[in-house]
Amino acid sequence: MTTLTEGAKAPNFEMQTQLDKSISLSELKGKKFILYFYPKADTSGCTKEACAFEENLSTLNKINIPVIGVSRDPVKKLKAFADKYNLTFPLASDEEGHVTEAYGVWVEKSMYGRKYMGIERATFLIDEQGTIVKIWPKVKVTGHVEDVLKTIQELDQ
Repeated sequence: MTTLTEGAKAPNFEMQTQLDKSISLSELKGKKFILYFYPKADTSGCTKEACAFEENLSTLNKINIPVIGVSRDPVKKLKAFADKYNLTFPLASDEEGHVTEAYGVWVEKSMYGRKYMGIERATFLIDEQGTIVKIWPKVKVTGHVEDVLKTIQELDQ
């Protein structure tokens, strides 16, 4: 498993989104952006997190920082999720798992004593040169987007 650190180059990616477009690291070059990983579309925690990013999108747009959500859900499921909650930012599909593995968020989890592989909720702030500026591992949803915004403001001072 990959363990990325702040200051490392962000792994390359290209994924399809629910907006009928692909999104890639090279396309985002020259922009700071947020890449966040969530376990499964339309589950309670993932919905809360996505809606929090959507609620703060105008603030992020003002400072020109796009948000991209990533899960292993198929594009069709991401479209339904975005439509249901009026999510306007890209939700990228990593069905084959190359991106979740490259970013080190595909991990062994345990629930009720059963072990399985899944996405560990994490957020990455990537700068204009494709360098990871900040990593939020093992994200707790409540207050997370506010923490991301606060960190971005502190870094820009």
